[in-house]
Amino acid sequence: LKEYCDRRGIIFLSTPFDFESVDILESLVPTYKVASGELINIPLLKYIASKGKSMIISTGMARIGEVEEALMAINEVNPNIEKVLLHCTTNYPCPYEEVNLRAMLTLKEAFKLPVGYSDHTIGIEVPIAAAALGARVIEKHFTLDRSLPGPDHKASLEPDELKSMVQAIRNVERSLGDGIKRPNKSERMIMKVTRKSIRAAKDIKRGERISRNNIAIKRPYDGIKPKYYEDIIGMVAKRDIKEDEAISWKDIGYE
Repeated sequence: LKEYCDRRGIIFLSTPFDFESVDILESLVPTYKVASGELINIPLLKYIASKGKSMIISTGMARIGEVEEALMAINEVNPNIEKVLLHCTTNYPCPYEEVNLRAMLTLKEAFKLPVGYSDHTIGIEVPIAAAALGARVIEKHFTLDRSLPGPDHKASLEPDELKSMVQAIRNVERSLGDGIKRPNKSERMIMKVTRKSIRAAKDIKRGERISRNNIAIKRPYDGIKPKYYEDIIGMVAKRDIKEDEAISWKDIGYE
């Protein structure tokens, strides 16, 4: 499996459930995945930590105090290990009302670590939502045939579904942006059409005072901004301004 993953450009991962498996995987995996059921297995967590590799830690069935105990045990051996916490509900399949996806954010806030989500729901909606909330890792079970016997297959994705999930998550990642609220490049062109500015409601002669009767707020966005509407009342036109023409600051002034 490791050789096949290498040929296909896929990172090979596996979950150890005992000391011997940890040793076998040491030369095969770049990071250790810890299953939810092993979160309270402190001796195993410490042994994994002794290998110095990063760890992806599932937290299904756990209270936040148990997560804290696990992290304390790992840090006792090697505090410099990179760690990712996966929120998880250990149920196959997991009903939507038991997902509690906000708990992923609780883990992030409590431990100041990268977080992810290990999904056992049917479908792809919840992993996509987790990505939108900032999950750095998504775990989803995979099968070639969901009708096969066994507890995992019903909550697993078939090949086309897995591809759809990955594509959707990549789209979410691209859409998250940097969080700065500002008009983007495409909006600047649309802004000129959809925003309004102050315009002449009728022909305004040079020397005529600006009043509520001779100005209007209309599209496009190429004149004085509407927020200055009250400020220009009483000012005087410096030139003839035609009906519907945009009014700019150079067109008006005080006597």
